[in-house]
Amino acid sequence: MIAALLLLVVATILALGMFHGFGIEQKVAGNVRDKGRALLAAESTEQYAEWWMLNGAPPTSVCNAIVSSTVGQVCSNPLTTPATVPWAAGVSYLPPDPTTGLSMPLNGANGPGVGTYFGSPIFYVTDLGPAQGGEVYQIDSMGYGGTQNTVAVVESTYVVKQSGAQCTNPLGC
Repeated sequence: MIAALLLLVVATILALGMFHGFGIEQKVAGNVRDKGRALLAAESTEQYAEWWMLNGAPPTSVCNAIVSSTVGQVCSNPLTTPATVPWAAGVSYLPPDPTTGLSMPLNGANGPGVGTYFGSPIFYVTDLGPAQGGEVYQIDSMGYGGTQNTVAVVESTYVVKQSGAQCTNPLGC
């Protein structure tokens, strides 16, 4: 009888440990999914900024505020610390939801839940100066997941060629 009770206690402890492990795995999976959502929002915003640059960006000026993507801005002052969020300047962009085509839902606007993001992604375009046949820009973009603690920042350097310019770089333009 005592041996059966000991086996029952051991089995109970093992079962509790397994259930605790499943809870941790679910949290890890949720965090990985949310980080992926933040990264996709940042990459989508960066691609939009690159497209926006090809279609005629506004003149370069000093940037000190966040503006909407309908106004836009190209900055002469660099973003000092892109990894420190939230940013005080840049261009706010709401990428479309791939399932509905509407702007993605934000927490606060539509309430918390599945499919919502903490805040609008932002991109920051810095004019780095002229290059062979064009202008070089640095594009930083930031995207949130479902919380303010889930954020991704991506950066690219982008060359916009002037019309009629020839590329002489053997590695491509």
